[in-house]
Amino acid sequence: MTGDFAAAAQDEHRNAPHRDHPGDPTMSVRADDLEPYVGLRYLSKLFKLMAIILLLLLVAEIITGLVAQGSAAIPTLLAETSRLVVLAGLLWGSGDLAILLIDMGHDVRAGRILLGRLQLHQGDAPKKEFVERGPR
Repeated sequence: MTGDFAAAAQDEHRNAPHRDHPGDPTMSVRADDLEPYVGLRYLSKLFKLMAIILLLLLVAEIITGLVAQGSAAIPTLLAETSRLVVLAGLLWGSGDLAILLIDMGHDVRAGRILLGRLQLHQGDAPKKEFVERGPR
């Protein structure tokens, strides 16, 4: 759902008439500023898929344990259940943290763009002073 909203917002931004400085190249947005975080999205989906697989394995383990040993397997199954549920929860939470990092990155990029535009519109700000960035 969020991906559809972001794609629709980008399409709307592309098709919208440029109101602010149509010919000013300093007001344009770089492609790097709009680049999606594809790797983090895949990582989030991978973690959530691993959590679902762990829960399915837990169900299979419970069924197998009860069929093979009956009620004697309950203490062992309780320990395994708690361990696998905690691990699945950690994986699911890691996937949510990846989504949070994506949102945080969008906020940082928007802040940089707005700060650059603010500095450009200040009349007494020195022009063309850039700080050299070190190698990545």
